Amino acid sequence: MKILVINGPNLNMVGIREKGIYGTRDFQDICNYIKKEGQKRNIDIDLYQSNIEGEIINEIHKAYYEKYDGIIINPGAFTHYSYAIFDAIKAVNINTVEVHLSNIHAREEFRHKSVIAPACIGQICGFKEFGYVMAMEAIVRMKSEE
Repeated sequence: MKILVINGPNLNMVGIREKGIYGTRDFQDICNYIKKEGQKRNIDIDLYQSNIEGEIINEIHKAYYEKYDGIIINPGAFTHYSYAIFDAIKAVNINTVEVHLSNIHAREEFRHKSVIAPACIGQICGFKEFGYVMAMEAIVRMKSEE
């Protein structure tokens, strides 16, 4: 199984920014954790991070051509307004799970709505980096039920 993990804007600053919300673990540590957890489950994990919406869309399209079994996306602030990312996920028809380190529903009101979640098989938020593991498990389960 092959899963692409996409992290959006400002995720590369985790461990530096708003530690009370995102924790002190830095982005590279989280990436290493995700890869390690993938290996435990026999999942090839490829990680990608960009602060640029169009680059994220290109990566989603690439996932289709490179035959990924699933996508895990933490779209960051794009969660709340990127219909272009929504369209890209719908276009590739790959099981996708939206993940957020923080509980977006317990934060500022503008963060409560995701325009991307309806394109995904589910949304996981509030469990810090463990949310990525939960998303892996969900993709594996959904793939086995196809």
